[in-house]
Amino acid sequence: MKKLLISRLLILMVIGVSLANLARAWWVNGHATLVEAAASALPEDMPEFFRKAGKALGHFVGDPDRWKNPTSKFLRAGTSSDHFLDLEDVEGKDLPSDRYQAIELMQSIKKRPEKVGMLPYAIMENYERLACAFYDYRQDPENEAIRWKCLLHAGVMAHYTTDLCMPLHTTVNYDGMKIDGKIKQKGIHARLDSFPEKFNFKALDLAKGLKANKMDPDVVWNKVIESIRDSHRHISTCYEFDQKNAFSQPTEESRKFVEERCRMGVQLTMDIWYSAWLKSASMPKHY
Repeated sequence: MKKLLISRLLILMVIGVSLANLARAWWVNGHATLVEAAASALPEDMPEFFRKAGKALGHFVGDPDRWKNPTSKFLRAGTSSDHFLDLEDVEGKDLPSDRYQAIELMQSIKKRPEKVGMLPYAIMENYERLACAFYDYRQDPENEAIRWKCLLHAGVMAHYTTDLCMPLHTTVNYDGMKIDGKIKQKGIHARLDSFPEKFNFKALDLAKGLKANKMDPDVVWNKVIESIRDSHRHISTCYEFDQKNAFSQPTEESRKFVEERCRMGVQLTMDIWYSAWLKSASMPKHY
């Protein structure tokens, strides 16, 4: 009986530790802080309900991580690759602006699309869902269902734009670097991913001085690709800070670095939200 009790206690301890680690690695509150910052800095010509919906957007932005639920095997398989793009695997080739053409390209260079990632397509597809929802809002602005639809699509899209600003979502070395057959700095992803939540970043601080830029819908795709490449350039800096333990015990420099990446995500998010709103003004009827 005593052995059975000890075994059960050990199992509970393991489960508790696993859940704690999983919660830190999800960074749901970090995503929420970034989108609240983006909502707070939107221009006044965007709908008031949307500008004031930071908390709702902060909930919806976490949905793509909730879709990783272990029991949702179809959903996990269909959406897991939307969170990243390993640029090294693209081998310098220009990505087509079509998810399925990209899959063909990756297969032609002997890469598995679900391993390379589909991040830019997740952003663009949800950007256009949001534009369609904004079009509906323009036709029927008092419809509460349409308002919630706008917020849902905007929140989901923002998950991927804020994933993009985190450099480890753009590399095969997303959680450690293979050197001499061994993985070095394992766990770097969680240490960086949890930083804004763990060290109490505030939405108002991240939004300070930022303004949404008008962006022609035709250049949104190029902006997304350019932003992924920019994020990728910071990978070595991530590893340098982590080697100094500066993500677990922040320095002024490491905190500034993470804050700058977050502000980049805030800026990109509100620019694309704003572009979706402007695009909706000139869209034809759906049908």
